[in-house]
Amino acid sequence: MSGGLLAAQLAAAGALVTFTAIKRRSRRPYRFPTAPAEPVSAGRDQVSVFTFGRDLYSQMLADIAAATSTIHFETFIWKSDEVGRQFRQALVDAAARGVKVYAIWDEFANLVVDPRFFHGLTGVHVRPHPLLTLGLPSVRNLGRDHRKLLIVDSRIGYVGGYNIGKTYADRWRDTHARIVGPAVADLENAFVDKWNLRPYASLPSRRRPERLSGPISRSWDTTIEVRRNVPRMAMYPIRNMYLEAIDRASKRIWMTQAYFIPDDDMMAALRSACARGVDVRIIIPAESNHVVADWLSRGYYERLLSCGVHLLLYQGAMVHAKTCTIDGAWTTIGTANIDRLSLQGNYEINISVVGAQVARAMEEIFEIDSRNCTEMDLDRWRRRSVIAKFTEMLLAPWRPLF
Repeated sequence: MSGGLLAAQLAAAGALVTFTAIKRRSRRPYRFPTAPAEPVSAGRDQVSVFTFGRDLYSQMLADIAAATSTIHFETFIWKSDEVGRQFRQALVDAAARGVKVYAIWDEFANLVVDPRFFHGLTGVHVRPHPLLTLGLPSVRNLGRDHRKLLIVDSRIGYVGGYNIGKTYADRWRDTHARIVGPAVADLENAFVDKWNLRPYASLPSRRRPERLSGPISRSWDTTIEVRRNVPRMAMYPIRNMYLEAIDRASKRIWMTQAYFIPDDDMMAALRSACARGVDVRIIIPAESNHVVADWLSRGYYERLLSCGVHLLLYQGAMVHAKTCTIDGAWTTIGTANIDRLSLQGNYEINISVVGAQVARAMEEIFEIDSRNCTEMDLDRWRRRSVIAKFTEMLLAPWRPLF
């Protein structure tokens, strides 16, 4: 019986992936509204929020080109296309002029990339997150490095959802923050800790990666806090950050999520917020790049809509942002999705900001994005086809895995 159920689930997932791939061949050109990246104050830091990949990449490459001492670069996906090659060359050029350049990427996420692409990182210190981690199979050893960071000269820091590749330059709607100020030290410290995380005492000295030193000083009074999930140390503060922020909400919760598969506690927090009159709105992709994740997410629509959550389906492009702004006072931008892989599995990093200016900028971005959405209502959702309902039910047992 269980074997037959698994076969049916795999067949359904395969059919969804195949059908979606065929449909995407005839997709119209990607068009979606974006907001200019204007710097705003967050205490002693300046934050610029980027919503268009091409603009973000241009600024990142300019900062890399101007680097004089250090560059710390970390990404989940690093395509070997035109954009990926631009970043590789920028890092190589920086190393050639004497800048100390360190790069991390996830080997599993880049299995389709020709290894020769990474061999071209001449002069760059590299430490890819390994495809397999030695030791007993456990959550601590299985987490992927889903983080995206760039820190230049200990002065400028980037964090957000953007991977590196041509697709993300103009086809995906994502969000990244550029930070200038004392909070950059915390981003740099997060990179250094990841670089130094695993012991190499058993390796020959010639193969041991250089151990990095953290920032000389970090401030206690930054408006921006860095939250990072570290599976190796069983640390998962980002989930708690979300739950605490949602529990504090009194006016509005405006969230954008690429993959929204909440656990019971997250669902309860959102229901409670709606019950006390909070305006809860969640932007999710009408169709993401992972069709199975879409169908798993749809299994929560009935409960979300029933308790008063406004579900806004983003049209015409993949929305990959992982952001939330609450009550015009609190904001988070980062790499963690609202699903188990991000909140209880992978290496992730988010910033949280308590400040009206950043929240106002994020609310303006949310309103721009909302105009590119259609809202799902409960009556329309309940009228979906019997086949759709059956597929959701069939795939429901997979939700705890995502």
